[in-house]
Amino acid sequence: MSERRKAQGAGREAQGGRGIAELSFTGTRIIERVISAADAEHPADRLLREELKSVKSLSARETTEISQTVFAYYRWFGWLDEGDSLTTRLGRARELDTRFRDDPGSFRDDEMIERAVPKWISAEIKVTAKWARSLQKEPAVWLRAQSARREAQGAGREEQSAGRKAQGEEVRMALGDCRPLGDGPLANTLEYRGKKDLFLTPEFHAGLFEIQDVNSQMVSLVCAPRPGETWWDACAGEGGKLLHLSDLMNNKGLIWASDRAEWRLKNLKRRAARAGVFNYRTVPWDGGSRRPTKTHFDGVLVDAPCSGVGTWQRNPHARWTLRPQDVSELAALQTNILAHAAPAMKPGGKLIYAVCTLTRSETAEVAERFSRDHPRFKPLPFRNPVNGRDCAAGQYIFDPAEHRGNGMFVAAWRLDLAAGSV
Repeated sequence: MSERRKAQGAGREAQGGRGIAELSFTGTRIIERVISAADAEHPADRLLREELKSVKSLSARETTEISQTVFAYYRWFGWLDEGDSLTTRLGRARELDTRFRDDPGSFRDDEMIERAVPKWISAEIKVTAKWARSLQKEPAVWLRAQSARREAQGAGREEQSAGRKAQGEEVRMALGDCRPLGDGPLANTLEYRGKKDLFLTPEFHAGLFEIQDVNSQMVSLVCAPRPGETWWDACAGEGGKLLHLSDLMNNKGLIWASDRAEWRLKNLKRRAARAGVFNYRTVPWDGGSRRPTKTHFDGVLVDAPCSGVGTWQRNPHARWTLRPQDVSELAALQTNILAHAAPAMKPGGKLIYAVCTLTRSETAEVAERFSRDHPRFKPLPFRNPVNGRDCAAGQYIFDPAEHRGNGMFVAAWRLDLAAGSV
C-alpha cells in the first residue's frame, strides 16, 4: 500500500471515529450487529427495531443517533470503500449525510446518478438527478387525522368536509409542528416536523391520527369510496389504506380485508379498534383463483406486493438487496392477483391497482397487460387529489420528490356496465 493510500486511510479512520464518537459501546455494538446481519431476508430496518426494542438502557438521543447512523450508512453506501473499517465507513456516511443536508449543491448530478442507486435499475427506471437527490434526503413524516370518530352519522358533504378540517386542526394543535397538505380531504394530511415520539402521544393512542405516507393516502383518495358501498382491500396488509377507506366512507358500508399473512390481519384489527373503525371483515387470501368470498364489489383495491423501489428514500438498505429477477417475479405475481381479483367486480365497479414502486415491469407494463387481457375493464380517468389535474389515461405516478413521500403508481379501471359478470 502506498504512503499516500495509508495517509488517506488514516485520515478517514480519524474522521469516522469522530463521526460516531458520541455513541456508547452498546450503541456501537447494535449498529455492528444490524449491519453484519442485514440481507435480503433480514431487512436492516426490521433488525434495527428488534435491537432497539431489546435494549432498555438507551436514551432517546442515543436511539435516534443509532437509527440515523444505520440509515445514513445505506443511504451513502455507494460512496463507501469496502476496504475501510466499519468505523471509518460509518463516520464517512454521517459526514456525507451532513454535507448533503448543509450543501446539496456540492454533489454533482452525475455523481448522484452513478452512486445513489444500483446500476441495474436503469433498465427499469430512468434515473434522473432529481430522483437520486430525493433519495438522499431524510423522508418526511406524514400523518393522517382520523375523522371517522368525529363525523355525525347523517352528515352531508359540507359537514363532512368541515369535520375533516376540524379533526386535522385538532391534531395539529395538539401535536404542534404540523403542516396540512391542503384543504378539504387534504386538511387531514399533515406533515409532522417535530421531535416527539408520536407512538407515545395520547392522541395516537386515542386513535386521532395514523402515521401514513402522503402518497399512500393519495391511493385511497383516488379510490373515492362512498358511504354504504362494498369494497375489497385485497392485499390489505396491516390496514393503513383500509382505515382511510373506512374514514372516507364515514364508517358506513362494508370493506372486506384480505391478506396472505394472518399476523398482518391481526395487527389490522388492533389498529382498527384504536381508530374506531368497525365496518370491515377480515379473511385470509393467498392471491389465488379461489376468492375468499362470493361477494361482488363496488370497488376493489389491489395494493399488490412489490419491489418497494418507491420506498428507497425511507428504506435505503433495500436498494442494495433487490435483484432484477425479484422485479420479474413480482410483476408476474401482480398480474395474477389482478386477474384473480377482477371477477369480484360489480358491473360499473372500480378496480384500483397500486404499488409503491417505479419499475416499468411492475407499473405500466402490468397495467397494459391487464387492459389487453380484460377488455371489458375500461381505463378510468381520475383527478390528482393534490393538484386537481386530470389523469386521463387512468394512470399516474406520484413522484417521491414532490412531497418527500414514497413513489406510488396507481392505475384505475371501471367494469363496463354492459359487461355483466366477469
